[in-house]
Amino acid sequence: MSSTTPPPTRRRLILGVLIFAQLLIWLDGTILSTAFETLSDPVRGLGATPGQLQWATGAYTLAFAGLMFTGGALGDRFGHRNTLLAGMALFGIASAIAAYATTPGQLIAGRAVMGIGAALLVPATMAVVSWTFEPAERPAAFGRLSSFAGVGLAAGPILAGALLARFWWGSVFLVNVPVVVLGLGFIARYVPNSRSPQVRRLDPAGMLLSTAGLGFLTYGLIRAGQDASFAQPRVWGWTAAGIVLIAAFVVTELRIAHPSFDPRLMAQRRFAAGNITLMMVFLAMTAGSFYLAFYLQGARQYSAFDASLLALPGALGVVVGSPVAVRLAGRTSVRLVSSVSLTVAALAMGSLALFDTATPIAWYSAVMLVQGTSIGMVIAPVTGAVLGSLSPERSGAGSAVNSTLRQTGSVLGIAAGGTITSIVYQRSIDGSLTGLPDAVRRQAHVSAELARHVAAATHDTRLADAADAAFLHAMHVGALWTAGFALIGAAVLAVGFRPDRRTGPVKEEARPRLTTSSPRS
Repeated sequence: MSSTTPPPTRRRLILGVLIFAQLLIWLDGTILSTAFETLSDPVRGLGATPGQLQWATGAYTLAFAGLMFTGGALGDRFGHRNTLLAGMALFGIASAIAAYATTPGQLIAGRAVMGIGAALLVPATMAVVSWTFEPAERPAAFGRLSSFAGVGLAAGPILAGALLARFWWGSVFLVNVPVVVLGLGFIARYVPNSRSPQVRRLDPAGMLLSTAGLGFLTYGLIRAGQDASFAQPRVWGWTAAGIVLIAAFVVTELRIAHPSFDPRLMAQRRFAAGNITLMMVFLAMTAGSFYLAFYLQGARQYSAFDASLLALPGALGVVVGSPVAVRLAGRTSVRLVSSVSLTVAALAMGSLALFDTATPIAWYSAVMLVQGTSIGMVIAPVTGAVLGSLSPERSGAGSAVNSTLRQTGSVLGIAAGGTITSIVYQRSIDGSLTGLPDAVRRQAHVSAELARHVAAATHDTRLADAADAAFLHAMHVGALWTAGFALIGAAVLAVGFRPDRRTGPVKEEARPRLTTSSPRS
């Protein structure tokens, strides 16, 4: 044990504090989607449109992805405990802002600030673990840290459902505040203020270009859903601007000595294929999460708590599938286990195109279990193979690329899922709105949730039935698109992880590093 390494009891205590702090991130990754139906209700919530709900999710992930490297660099300069404290405090303040928002815009702003807090928290946590534990102990420490992500993944929807059953929608954000208060005390008392002797340089150009590029691209996609068309100049104009800025970001990162996102790593076939696969997995997962919440609570009329229980098999499947996949991949290969698993996940996602309001709900839970288990059998071994394929001195840069592409997939997924659902719904409902008053037609055209609200107020059962039918058609189309995203990931993995003909399978593919990364980590 080195002179700077804390004694064993202190190390375990520090790890426990970090796990407690990370609960904020893990819970928040799944807690919001449970509240979608309530937030869209003009009486019980904010009357948020699908586009506003997309931004409530996307603003958090966009800030998280764009500022994560900056958060790590600030920790190197000012100490990782100080960065942890700042991130926790910011997350708590932003949670209170989101909880008491009176407009969708205020909610979106609060969520964006929460993303900034998360961008400070996550890299500081990883750094503290590295400084607290000896090299031989770090894999086990990271394994324990990430294993609790499954707990947060499973507990998030259930906690949200229980809160929504008793309190107003803001309680799903306000619950973060006591966690923050306790976390601040624990961090200040037990976590050392370690800092790196080699301070990373800030990359303001990269931060601005990547965040703006991804933001413009996301805005264009969400705008398409609001306009029900990709042909409008404000849609393709913003989308094109986003693509140009992302290209400029890549060029900029190639030209600087210490980039926040090193594109050169993508020249390695397995590293590139694995990260693209993970990006497509996260894209498919978040795209599906958008319409599934409305299917259960809107079309099927389940309460938020009951809907959260129905999501539990999927979360448990991820937890169970991860260690099983790592063992299987050790006996065979990551390519075989994960490409087959992702294909099965795609079939499960696509099977939702056969569901309607009369489908036995047990079938839904079964599909979620298969989908969750299959996804768990992709994320853990692929992440281990990707990071294990790099030399130790490049592992930090590789981890930054891996985390950034995951978050990028999440941002694009919520934009794509919401936009596809909105476009198909609006085109499907139009024929049923003929002859209705203008005010009714305008509201019913926005979303199925507003259509049901208007139908209840006017006692128009035909409008409610039309809204359900239009939404189900939109969900079916969205399910097929989501399955397609997952199949693209499976194909990329199968091709990119193929054995080299001259050297045979590489060690990292046959023996992936044990990791139980959560879909939201």
